[in-house]
Amino acid sequence: MQELLERKKGLHRKVLIVDDEFIEREMLGAMLSDLYEVIYAEDGELALDMIRKNKLTLSLVILDLHMPKLDGYSLLQLIRSDSELRRIPIIVLTSEKEAEVKSLQLGASDFITKPYDAPDVIRARVSRSIELAEDSIIIHETERDSLTGLFNKEFFLEYGKRLDNQNDNMPMDAIVLDINRFHIVNELYGREYGDMILKRIGDFIHELVRQTGGLACRSGSNSFGIYLPHIAELKDELSKYTEKIDHIMGDRKISVRMGIYFDDGNVSDMEQRFDCARLACRKLRNSYSTCYDIYNAELHSRELHSERLINDMDKALDERQFKVYFQPKYNIKGDKPKLTSAEALVRWVHPEFGMISPGEFISLFENNGLIHKLDRYVWSEAAAQIKRWKDKYGLFIPVSVNVSRVDIFDPLLGDTLCEITATNGLAPENLLLEITESAYTDDSQQIVDTVSLLRDRGFKIEMDDFGCGYSSLNMLTSLPIDALKLDMKFIRTITSNKKDYELVRIMTEIARLIEVPVIAEGVETKEQMELLKAIDCDVIQGYYFSKPVPAEDFEKLIEEHIKEDNHAYC
Repeated sequence: MQELLERKKGLHRKVLIVDDEFIEREMLGAMLSDLYEVIYAEDGELALDMIRKNKLTLSLVILDLHMPKLDGYSLLQLIRSDSELRRIPIIVLTSEKEAEVKSLQLGASDFITKPYDAPDVIRARVSRSIELAEDSIIIHETERDSLTGLFNKEFFLEYGKRLDNQNDNMPMDAIVLDINRFHIVNELYGREYGDMILKRIGDFIHELVRQTGGLACRSGSNSFGIYLPHIAELKDELSKYTEKIDHIMGDRKISVRMGIYFDDGNVSDMEQRFDCARLACRKLRNSYSTCYDIYNAELHSRELHSERLINDMDKALDERQFKVYFQPKYNIKGDKPKLTSAEALVRWVHPEFGMISPGEFISLFENNGLIHKLDRYVWSEAAAQIKRWKDKYGLFIPVSVNVSRVDIFDPLLGDTLCEITATNGLAPENLLLEITESAYTDDSQQIVDTVSLLRDRGFKIEMDDFGCGYSSLNMLTSLPIDALKLDMKFIRTITSNKKDYELVRIMTEIARLIEVPVIAEGVETKEQMELLKAIDCDVIQGYYFSKPVPAEDFEKLIEEHIKEDNHAYC
C-alpha cells in the first residue's frame, strides 16, 4: 500500500511499451520518459515475462495488438485472467475502430489511435488510466481483508444494507463462522500455518458466495460473516459444507462452529439477522460434538429470557431477591462426623419467574462480565451471616464463597475482601475462598500471584472442582492452596465404578503429598461416605447430610452440633 501511495505522488511509476516496431516504441518512449520510467518489449512473449517480473512495480502497459509470437489480444486475455496481473491497466495501440471495441470488451482501460495524437493527449490518457487503476486498487484494498480477500466488516455491512434496499428486503440468510480456540492454533503450529487456514476458509467462503450469491466478510481475527439470498435447500447442504471445512483443516485437531439464521420472515434487518446467527454460534462455544446450530423460536425465547435476567439484575440486588443458602461440610476423620464449615450458594427468587436455578443465571452473568456484582453481594451476605451466628451461638462457622475468574483480575480484590471481613468483625480465615481448578490454567501466573497475595492477608484458598481441569502434577506442587475439593462427578460413581474410585483414591494421596486436606462434594449415600472415609478423605458435603438450606434452617444443624460437642469451636 505504501508503495502504491508513493507511485500516486509521481514516484517510481513504471510503464511498459509493447510494440514490434522499433520506431513507434521509441516515439512513445520519448513522449513519456520525462514523466515515467519506461521499459520496452518487442513481442508478446517477452512482454508477458517482463510483466510477471515487474508485477509489483508496473503502473501501465501500452500494448500493440499486432505482434509476433503472442498477439495483443491473447496477451490482454492472459493478463486479465491472472489474479495477480489484472490490476495493471492496459492501453491498446490501434488504428481500427472494431479493434477498439473488442479491446475494451476484453478489459483494456483505453486506447491510443495510430498515427499518434499530440503528445499532450497521449500523456493525458496515460495519466488518467494510471490514476483510475490506482484509485481502484486503494478502494479495493481498503474494503477487503488482505489475507482472505473477503470484505472488511464495515464495507460488508454497508453493501449488505444496499443489497437489502435494492431488492426490497428480499429474504436473506445469515451465517456466522468461528474457528474454535484459534489462538491455540497459532501457538501450536505457528502464525504462518494459522494464516494458511484462514486463507483456505476464505477461499471456501468465496466459492460458497459465488455459487449462492450474496456477500461475505472476515469480521474478526478468526470469525467470518456470510449473507446469502434465502435458499431452502441450504439446510440440506450444511453437512456437505462442514465436510469441506473438515478437509480444509486436515488431520489437525481444529474445529469450527457455525451459527445460522434462516430467514423466517420475522426479522428484516441485516444486523438483527446476524445477531440471531451469532447467538446460535455462541451456543456452540463449549460443544465439540456439533459444528452448527440453527437459530429458532426456542432460542429466541431463551435469548429474550436471558436479556430479561440481565436487565433485572441490578434491581434484584437492590431488592435482595438473591438469597444465600448454606450447605454444611462435615469432618469425617473421627468416630462421628462433625460440622466444620459451610458453602454459600446463591438462589434467585424472582418476583415473576419464582425460584431461578443458579445454573440458569451464573454462566449468563459470567459471560456478560456481571458476575463480580453478584459475587460481592454473596461475600457480604455470607460474612454478615457468619457474624450473626457468632453473636447468637458464640462460635465461628467458616463459610466458603466462590471467587470467579473475573474477580481474580480485579486489582482491588484483596482490599474488597478485607473490608468485608473487617466490617463484620471476622478474621480473613473465616471467609474461605473457592477458586476452580480451570481458573488456574487460564492465566496460571496471574492466578498464582493473586492467590498468593490473598493468602498473605490471611485468607484460606480451596481449589474447587479438582480433577475436571488440566493441572499438571508439577504445577500442582507449586500452587498456593489450602484445600482440594474433588469434583462431584467422581463421587457419584465411586461405589459402582472401580476406575472412579481409584481416581479419587489417587487424588486423595496427591493431597497428602502436598499436605492439604481433601473435601468431597456431592456425597449422597452412606456407602459413598464410608468409602471416602476409608481412603482418608477429610471433609464431605452433600445431600447425605443436607441439601443447601436458608440460614434459619442451617441453624438447626448448628444447634444439633452444639448439643453433641458444646466446645467444638470455643
